[in-house]
Amino acid sequence: MSPTFAALAYGQYRRYLLAQLSTGIGFWMMRLAQDWLILDITDGSGTAVGIATALQFLPFLIITPWAGVLADRFSRRTLMIWAHVGLTSASIALLVALLTDTATLAVVFLLAALTGVMAAVDQPSRQAMVGQLVGDDHLANAVALNSVAFNLARIGGPALAGILIAGTGLPVVMGVIAAMFAVALSGIASLRRIPVVHRSSENRTTFSQGIAFLRARSELIFLLALVFFVAMFGLNFQLTTALMATQEFAGGAASLGILSTFLALGSLFGSLMAARRIRVRVRLIVVAALAFGLSTLVAGLMPTWALFAIVLPLCGLTAMTFTTAAQSFLQLATPDHLRGRVMGIYTMLFFAGTPLGAPLIGWLSDIFGARVGLIGGGIGVLVSTALLSWRLLRSRELRVSGHLHAPHLQVHPRGRDFEVTL
Repeated sequence: MSPTFAALAYGQYRRYLLAQLSTGIGFWMMRLAQDWLILDITDGSGTAVGIATALQFLPFLIITPWAGVLADRFSRRTLMIWAHVGLTSASIALLVALLTDTATLAVVFLLAALTGVMAAVDQPSRQAMVGQLVGDDHLANAVALNSVAFNLARIGGPALAGILIAGTGLPVVMGVIAAMFAVALSGIASLRRIPVVHRSSENRTTFSQGIAFLRARSELIFLLALVFFVAMFGLNFQLTTALMATQEFAGGAASLGILSTFLALGSLFGSLMAARRIRVRVRLIVVAALAFGLSTLVAGLMPTWALFAIVLPLCGLTAMTFTTAAQSFLQLATPDHLRGRVMGIYTMLFFAGTPLGAPLIGWLSDIFGARVGLIGGGIGVLVSTALLSWRLLRSRELRVSGHLHAPHLQVHPRGRDFEVTL
């Protein structure tokens, strides 16, 4: 089998990946259908759409760290099953509300919040479970293939929802969404039961154990901080691309759709490239972050729509290289009995960056123009990467000068070298 798809040799992982693809398509279809319904109910209220989006993503900031504890304490498969029961139920409830003409704004808000809670519960278990399905030898490849599925869902979900809304109406769309979640639920339920691993000296699983593990490893603290700042300054393309399309290039919805597709195609290609990688290093993560910051800055300087569109795939490629390498590194450096908690913290920081950075980027764009959002974001990524890298190198030098060994992790799965090193 090609190295790009090596993890697909595991039957358990194939079922898992198809379930994740189905969940992703359903989730992105739900996002578009939900927004369309709110706009119809409120006669075009952007504020109402913003509230629904916040209700859907706020649980990622509040729940994921504790969902990570649950992922290490209980069966990850069971948690995912219950999360998908909730997702399926929410979509069926909205379908019933549409058919009975009771889909009020309050109902949509409530179901958006429920969807967010279920997705937040699912996320740490879903990420931590990968290592149990493929082992460390193909973990990096499996993480990259997860990114491929995510980007396929991000491209295909909204497109399918848009076609169905125009051709058949919202009730049919919600029926398809419910079916997607149900298919994912069936796929997860078909996975073989995996024993829960507990390795705590106190024979219990606590959030503080995850924090203690991270505090003892400067590379992981560095990585989590870098993920936060890259997300805050750079991963705001939904906002910055819209501002560039409408304000800088005077385009409309079609223009924005094409630009979003270019960005998504770059992300998909970056995921496929990551799937071929057999070595994960801190150096790669730093280089990818710097390349992403530079490509974002360059995109903000492009004078024409065509040149901006040409640079966007590079932004998507470098962003996906960074995120897949960072997640692979984090999972490989974390023992299985702690992965749920560590991935819960990772998810919280990843999603926390955008709501903090987007208002700042939007404010700068309103004052100085749409380009400044990208240019400022790119500079923010470059500066934060440089400062954090300097801090990590400095901490290692201090440990060496103090006659302590700097943290070094090597994992040699079946002869393949996953070396964590600067």
